[in-house]
Amino acid sequence: MKKIGIAAIMILLAGMMLFAGGSRETASTGSPTVTVWCWDPNFNVYAINEAAKIYKGINPNVTINCVEVPWDDIQQRLITAFTARQYNDLPDIILMQDNAIQKNVTTYPDRFLPLNDKVNLSQFAQYKLDFGNYNGKNYGVPFDNGATGTFIRRDIVENSGLKVSDFDNITWERFFELGRQVKQRTGIPMLSVDVGSPDFIMIMLQSAGTWLFDSQGKANIKNNPALRRAVELFAQGLQEGLIIQTNDWNSYIASLNNGTVAATVQGAWIVGSITAEASQSGKWAVVSTPKMGNISSSVNYSSNGGSGWMVLANSKNPDAAMDFLNKTFAGSAQLYETILPSSGAIATWLPAANSAVYSRPHAFFGGQKIFEDLVNYAGKVPKVKYGVYNYEARTAVSKYLPDIAAGRMTIDAALDAAQRDVEFILNQ
Repeated sequence: MKKIGIAAIMILLAGMMLFAGGSRETASTGSPTVTVWCWDPNFNVYAINEAAKIYKGINPNVTINCVEVPWDDIQQRLITAFTARQYNDLPDIILMQDNAIQKNVTTYPDRFLPLNDKVNLSQFAQYKLDFGNYNGKNYGVPFDNGATGTFIRRDIVENSGLKVSDFDNITWERFFELGRQVKQRTGIPMLSVDVGSPDFIMIMLQSAGTWLFDSQGKANIKNNPALRRAVELFAQGLQEGLIIQTNDWNSYIASLNNGTVAATVQGAWIVGSITAEASQSGKWAVVSTPKMGNISSSVNYSSNGGSGWMVLANSKNPDAAMDFLNKTFAGSAQLYETILPSSGAIATWLPAANSAVYSRPHAFFGGQKIFEDLVNYAGKVPKVKYGVYNYEARTAVSKYLPDIAAGRMTIDAALDAAQRDVEFILNQ
C-alpha cells in the first residue's frame, strides 16, 4: 500500500468536509421530507393531509409524509426506541394523547424538542397548552378540542314539558331535578356512561379547577372535596336511574344513536358520533356543562380528551417540522375551516372562533351554531395540573366506582383506597 503525503491527505480531508457540508445543505435547504405518525384516517390523518396541502403553497420544497399508526402502537414504538436508543426509524412529528404528554416528556426529556421559539403558541386555549408544558417550556402544539358540552335531545326534553334552555348554565343538582321530570314523563334516563371509564367523574372534577394531584405532584384524592362531591353525584345519578351504565364504548355510542338516553355530557369530538345517525337530524342541541353547586370553584366548562403534535429530537428536519406546525395548526384559519365540516375537528386555536365556518348554523343541531359555542367554551375551561401519573390515578379512582355503585364500599373508603394505590405508584 502506498503512503500518502501530508499535502494529499489535507486535500482529501478538505474535499470530504466540503462534500459533507454540501450534503447537510441539501438536507436542510433542499427538499426535506417531514414524516408524521398519527391515527384515525377520518380525523387526524385527514387533518394532516389537508395541512400538507396548505403548507405546499407556503413551502413547496417540503414534503409531508403522513403514516397511519394506532395510538397504542405509537406509544410502544417510542418506548422501545427510546429504551434501546435506536431512533432511525422514528418520524419527525407524532400525535400524542394529551393525558400522555406529561409522562412521556418527564420520562424522556431529551427525546422531544421544545417549541416555544419556533411555534406561536400564544393563541391556544391555556388549558390545552398546559398538557405540553414541562419546566417552563411547551412541547406540544394543541390539536383537537376536548371542551365539553351537554349534547341533548331537543325532542325528548320538550316532550317532558321542558326546553333546551332550561339545561344551560345550571348546576348538577338542578340537572338531576330536571332529569327526574324527563324520566317520569318519558321513561327515558338522562345520561349513559361507559362502565369502565372515569370520564364522567373527571369532567366534573376539572370544572372545579382541581385534579387528582396537587401542585407538588402529590396524590389529591382522599381529601379532595370536589372529587368526593363528583363521586357522590355520580352515585346518586346511578341510584335514581338518571344515569345508566353501558358495557363498553360501542354500547355507549349506541345509547345516543338509538334514543336510549336524553343527553350526554362529553367532549366536542362526540359530534361526529352523534351526527352519524342521520335520522336524528334536527333533534339535538348543545348547552354548557353543569357545575357542582356546593363547590365554589366549579364552573360550567370542562374538558375531556384531545391530543397534540410533538416534534421528536431525532428529527432530521426539525426546522421544517416546526415551521409546518407553525404555519398550519398554529396559524391557519383555512385549515380549520377545511377540516371542520367533514370531520368535526374543532380547534383549540382561538382565532378559529372568528371564522365564518364556525359561525355557520348546523342543520343536525336545529340550526344552532354549535361550533362557535364549543370553541367559546374551550376558552373558559379551568386549568389543572394533570400530573405524570394521570392515567394511573384515573384508573385507581375508576377501580372502586363499581363497589360504590353496588353499596359494597362507602365513598370515603373508596377514595382512601384509591389514594393509597396512587401513593404506592408514586413511591416506586
